[in-house]
Amino acid sequence: MLEREKAKMTAQMFEFNDICWDKCMTDKPGQRLDSKTETCIVNCVDRFIDISMFIANRLTQRTNGLD
Repeated sequence: MLEREKAKMTAQMFEFNDICWDKCMTDKPGQRLDSKTETCIVNCVDRFIDISMFIANRLTQRTNGLD
């Protein structure tokens, strides 16, 4: 069960990275990402993680009747 959850989380992170890459990459990438683009990608992925955790917690609360 734990391995399946790890795989699911990894797949979700790759999906977030793809979405954030498309959102944050405004120019063709060079040898390295500039700091603005890197910060954008990190913040974007962090927001996806935050909202995913918030939704999971809310669903757990509703399921347990702690609304």
